[in-house]
Amino acid sequence: MTHHWGYVGAVGSALLFGIGTTLNKIALANVNPTIVAGLIYLFAGISLSAVRFSPIRKHVMQLLKTPTKTDPKFCKKDVATLGLVVLCGSIIAPFLFLNGLNQTTAVNASLLQNAEALFTVLIALSFLRERCNKKELGAIALLVIGAVFLSTNAQFYQLSLETWLLGNLLILTACLFWGIDNNLSKFLCVKEDLILVTALKCLIGGISLLLVAYALKLNFYVPLSAFPYLITVGAFSIGFSILFFMLGLREIGSMRTGMIFSTASLFGAVFAFIILREEFTFVQALAGMAMVFGVYVLYRK
Repeated sequence: MTHHWGYVGAVGSALLFGIGTTLNKIALANVNPTIVAGLIYLFAGISLSAVRFSPIRKHVMQLLKTPTKTDPKFCKKDVATLGLVVLCGSIIAPFLFLNGLNQTTAVNASLLQNAEALFTVLIALSFLRERCNKKELGAIALLVIGAVFLSTNAQFYQLSLETWLLGNLLILTACLFWGIDNNLSKFLCVKEDLILVTALKCLIGGISLLLVAYALKLNFYVPLSAFPYLITVGAFSIGFSILFFMLGLREIGSMRTGMIFSTASLFGAVFAFIILREEFTFVQALAGMAMVFGVYVLYRK
């Protein structure tokens, strides 16, 4: 049952994040990207804090309860780890990614963003001593290839990795920091109160990003029409997505959770097709099927 819930958490996290990608496109039409990042993390923290201190906390904690042994205490070492997680995944990575996005093409960014899953796997194999067999390596290859073709729609002729070198390097560096965040979070996912851990990560990250935006004197204008999207993305696509991601880390490890999370690009493409009427091609459909099969192979193993 532990194995099952780990995959439910990882897929659920990717699903919620994929929905947020579509809704963020609507909000980004009128709001600065750094402000969007800060607000959605802030709303995520507020939403999780409301759950943490409300009567429904017991019900949510019960849903997150698995046979895996958890630690009810929160010590000084955990505070230091949380600080590094927030710094890497909630401050540095979003800041680098958004600045890189402004200095490269959309196709480049879509392709390079898949490096997060690869960095997560490499760090997990090198430092956390996680292991995988040949069939699991094949499943990982399917997920990587599927993600590359899905995010680029096989339009590799539009890639210009040398022309937009600085922006591309910023995105790759952001993915590295997200990979570090994913693996460091493995040490926090064993905590019994995952809601508190996730809420702190989102709150501190959101406030820090908004302070960075203020220091850079960015435009804080946010139209009222954007708030429903920002709140929805913050509460579900960031807050509960990270919460489910932590559950996946606890049950099936950083490597498998990180790779399965790459299916967020599939969910994002599907919801963009349904909500925004964006194109969803035959190549993307085949790539999505390859990713689904990759997840199935990992689950069976």
